[in-house]
Amino acid sequence: MPRQMRILSESKIYHIMIRGNEKKDIFLDDEDRDRFLHIISEKNKEKRWHIYAYCLMDNHVHLLINEGVDEISRIMQRINISYALYFNRKYKRVGHLLQDRYRSENIEDDSYMLAAVRYVHNNPVKARIVNDAALYRWSSYNSYLGKGCRDPVGIDKDTVLGMFSADENQAVKLFTEFSKIVSNDVFADYPDDESEISLINAGTFVEDFLSDYGLTKESLKARQNVDLRNKLIQELLSRSNLSLRQIARLLDIGRGIVQRRMAGQRQLEK
Repeated sequence: MPRQMRILSESKIYHIMIRGNEKKDIFLDDEDRDRFLHIISEKNKEKRWHIYAYCLMDNHVHLLINEGVDEISRIMQRINISYALYFNRKYKRVGHLLQDRYRSENIEDDSYMLAAVRYVHNNPVKARIVNDAALYRWSSYNSYLGKGCRDPVGIDKDTVLGMFSADENQAVKLFTEFSKIVSNDVFADYPDDESEISLINAGTFVEDFLSDYGLTKESLKARQNVDLRNKLIQELLSRSNLSLRQIARLLDIGRGIVQRRMAGQRQLEK
């Protein structure tokens, strides 16, 4: 099956994830992490694009990038190739270091962007590596707090902090409070359970489902296909953490349709 075409972000902002091939670690020591951040800085010397947040985990990376006057595919290609060459040379290895294709999620409004920044910074908390994002060295979180820490990639924190307040001290205070809010935000990620449908591969799952039944998103709305539509909605409800809004947007249907299906399923389970 041919690769699904990426839908370009109207805002030019993307939540990007890259992961080690076969889920293997891509950072074996702090020198590796430093080199990755140096590569990001080096590839953006002319400030053609902006980075709002990053978090380096052992086997994957989260980035929040505005492609600016560049193209996200070109940005990621340059970063990934440079880091893979460094890693393979250092550890005298051959073959693919990273999964063949990075994952991306479009960020189209300010509220979703702020939630994405929070999600990226709280990855180490979610993974139970630390209990406070400020205790994790390899993310951009502390750059926002202005604690005198180094900023190796030149984070565009003014854009994010400006969404909270024009006063810098107040903005940092509100940003910190916002970052500590426990939320149920659902973002594209690598699921812990590969049988679970994540937001980023839900599009492929839907494509495969429609192909199997000879349908399109448009024909899925037809009265004669209601049962199949409900079946697809139920799969997404039971096998993912996608919100009703996200499922509705994915299938190009009204949120009420998804909500009624969920209510109907709950009624059957009583």
